[in-house]
Amino acid sequence: MDQGQDGGGNALAVPGAQPPLEARAPDVGPVKTVAGGVPAVLSAFKHVLSEAGPWRGGKLVWKINQQDGFDCPGCAWPDPQHRSVQEYCENGAKAVAEEGTQERVTPEFFREWSVARLAEQSDLWLGKAGRLTHPMVLREGSTHYEPLSWDEAFALVAEELNALGSPDEAAFYTSGRTSNEAAFLYQLFVRQFGTNNLPDCSNMCHESSGTGLSETIGIGKGTVTLEDFDHAQAIFVIGQNPGTNHPRMLTALQAAARRGCEIVSVNPLPETGLNRFKHPQEVLHLFGPGTALNKLFLQVRINGDVALLQGLGKALLEREAKAPGTVVDRAFVEGKTTGFDAYAAHLATVSWDDVVEESGVPRDQLEAAADILARSERTIFCWAMGLTQHKNAVGNIQEIVNLTLLRGSIGKQGAGVCPVRGHSNVQGDRTMGIWEHARPEFMDALSKEFGFAPPRHRGLDTVGTLQALHDGRVKVFFAMGGNFLSATPDTEFTARALRRARLTVHVSTKLNRAHLVHGRRALILPCLGRTEHDVQAAGRQFVTVEDSMGMVHASRGAVAPASEHLLSEPVIVARLAQAVLGARSKVSWLSLVEDYDRVRELIQRCIPGFEDFNRRVRERNGFALPNGPREGRFTTKDGKAHFTVHTMPRHRLEPGQLLMMTLRSHDQYNTTVYGLDDRYRGIHQGRRVVFLHPEDVKARGLTAGQKVDLTSHFQGETRVAREFLVVPYNIPRQCAATYFPEANVLVPVDSFAEKSRTPTSKSVVITVAPSPVAQALVPASPSRPG
Repeated sequence: MDQGQDGGGNALAVPGAQPPLEARAPDVGPVKTVAGGVPAVLSAFKHVLSEAGPWRGGKLVWKINQQDGFDCPGCAWPDPQHRSVQEYCENGAKAVAEEGTQERVTPEFFREWSVARLAEQSDLWLGKAGRLTHPMVLREGSTHYEPLSWDEAFALVAEELNALGSPDEAAFYTSGRTSNEAAFLYQLFVRQFGTNNLPDCSNMCHESSGTGLSETIGIGKGTVTLEDFDHAQAIFVIGQNPGTNHPRMLTALQAAARRGCEIVSVNPLPETGLNRFKHPQEVLHLFGPGTALNKLFLQVRINGDVALLQGLGKALLEREAKAPGTVVDRAFVEGKTTGFDAYAAHLATVSWDDVVEESGVPRDQLEAAADILARSERTIFCWAMGLTQHKNAVGNIQEIVNLTLLRGSIGKQGAGVCPVRGHSNVQGDRTMGIWEHARPEFMDALSKEFGFAPPRHRGLDTVGTLQALHDGRVKVFFAMGGNFLSATPDTEFTARALRRARLTVHVSTKLNRAHLVHGRRALILPCLGRTEHDVQAAGRQFVTVEDSMGMVHASRGAVAPASEHLLSEPVIVARLAQAVLGARSKVSWLSLVEDYDRVRELIQRCIPGFEDFNRRVRERNGFALPNGPREGRFTTKDGKAHFTVHTMPRHRLEPGQLLMMTLRSHDQYNTTVYGLDDRYRGIHQGRRVVFLHPEDVKARGLTAGQKVDLTSHFQGETRVAREFLVVPYNIPRQCAATYFPEANVLVPVDSFAEKSRTPTSKSVVITVAPSPVAQALVPASPSRPG
């Protein structure tokens, strides 16, 4: 590992790896108290009209999440059984507007703009440049991308892949935007090529959820459906900001709160979306105070969740001791679980002083939350990346499972666990086999169906891929969607790793920073978006996706493609496989993508739960995949759910240090920046901010609005990110929060969760110091030509 990595542009930094520093300081205003309402409506229409225009934009929003329309390319929150005419949220409208933009990035654009000049522009500027229209190549030593034919592009990839000394010298990344059909073909091609190097975006977000749940209940997915929210008596929302990241979830929470369900939110920052909500489609309520959602807010310290959850378990067991049989579901625990005695014995040794100190939550508030748990017979636990991006992330998830087992709140209506996925088909990708260590049963099915021997050794995940690229062990990097450079930890390390590749390839809809930090040669392969018509030899096609709750449904594009030169992701994979494998593969790749029903026929023969796929997915609302724990059957090896025991993490910061987490702004989806505002948190026209407790600001001799440099500390290494604006905020002492991807430079590549290997983007030890006065501001980015 390199020492002294610097996000501020010193000699160790890779040019263009990070966006330029902002030319002006962000404006800081009051924090909003209500989510949704008129501002959300106006924001949605502003983005749709400005990007896609009234005609194209109108056609798009009319078809979002409709039976005959397309699945929103934003989050994976499920669709209700009875959908409204406008079944989308503000950020879903932004995602669709971004894809449906009228702007185009053509060969003429690339002739005018060199890679170096493009790298000087902001991420917002790159995204607003428009849709990619032609396959483009950056030849070795060249300064500009130039067009080439699709045949030439596939031949170039085939040349590089087939020249490798081993298939394991290539890695094939997958974004959660990829459809089930494209993902299945992609993993099949990669395994026929001979490797399991299939890193994906799940490695960086909910891998900890999948690992923690698989070990304890036998499935790496949630156990609830959307209808369960109609029956829950309590809902705990932990480490999640649905108002920005999954806004349609707020309608389910609003309905639950109105019927008396008690909602408890647990987070270091109070989030507007869990305070009050105005449903944008309830016209009569748009100008009222909105619906109060939170019954109780527990402001936990960053990564104080194990302490908090153990405190809740301890409080429940103390109530059970006073009134045996009234709190612990004894029949459930004794009949369907193992490990309870060890769990209870461990909690008996945990002191309340430690719980309060490490969680940062007063005991009376923990007791109030335990009261809610004790009186609820049907509880749902929801969480997102606030729990999954810590060293002890798997322990976080398994402590939630402990509470559900204690109360018997799983496998019955209105109760269960609910990891809320961020990307629209990240869960479907994993179901389709995008996994560096797929189960033997899946590999056996591939072998039987396709007559080849899939590689059985464990492949590279995202962190492993970064390290292998950096070391020269991986020489070709192929990305099916996503913005790999900006999504990964340790931005400068990632950039240097990509620079060492012989070839980098990105299948994309729009320009992003990953295209500008490249290997010796680079390709951009433009694909159809989810919103666009996909016409193949057999006619108009549709694809399928799997939402956060295991529902599989169809997605049909609604508008004409942005360019006649675009190919769909399934066609790109099929033509790539044909070019690379040739006679080595018995699969009729090109025939398969003439009619996607043929791909689905293969899926149903290889993956349990997809029987009669083509008929069932054409039914209204699609179908649910099997889920043993949801049905009361735990699919672990012994058929039982497992209580687990975890040591409470201790955070011993040195004087002046803070524990930092990265998060999204409201004008952002993953690494895609829609705008420079974070309306709910009061941040406008800027992103380089650091949220600190007012007393921590004062203790460091800083002032609100001052520019500071952030330095992360890990095993003797330091990394620096320059010129962040100090924003005093309601956040626990010794904690800090910043936006990604700007702060990803501070996340060490070697710091990741135990077992799941998810980067610890929410547990970064930093110090804060004033920026040098002499450091000049970066000039404002120029407007887009034309």
